[in-house]
Amino acid sequence: MPGVGRRRIQRQQLPYYLKVYNRITDKPLGYLGNLSCEGLMLISQWPLLVGARFDMRLKIPGAEGVWRPIDFHATCQWTREDVTPGSYDSGFHLESPPAEFLELVEALRDYFAFTGHKPAH
Repeated sequence: MPGVGRRRIQRQQLPYYLKVYNRITDKPLGYLGNLSCEGLMLISQWPLLVGARFDMRLKIPGAEGVWRPIDFHATCQWTREDVTPGSYDSGFHLESPPAEFLELVEALRDYFAFTGHKPAH
């Protein structure tokens, strides 16, 4: 499978790397549950205010251990208790996502795409 040797992080480590921060305070808001070009689901320790606009930041591992920020704005559309006690899922709509965010969506889509790949024998 092309590109496998270039992976810097293992799949089970992705939640650690895909932490979402408040861009203003740099405090963690939670972890990405999923994302698309239009929105994301955040898993956090508390319910978030529906209708509120959040200034968010993702910190993506870059070259030579330098973290690259991706800043964006998102509005909370819904929140509900997760199946895991003490965790909440919140859905967000992105307002004009930056190109770096859209690139991340595509990179993750490619990273997790297994269809069409057959193991070498």
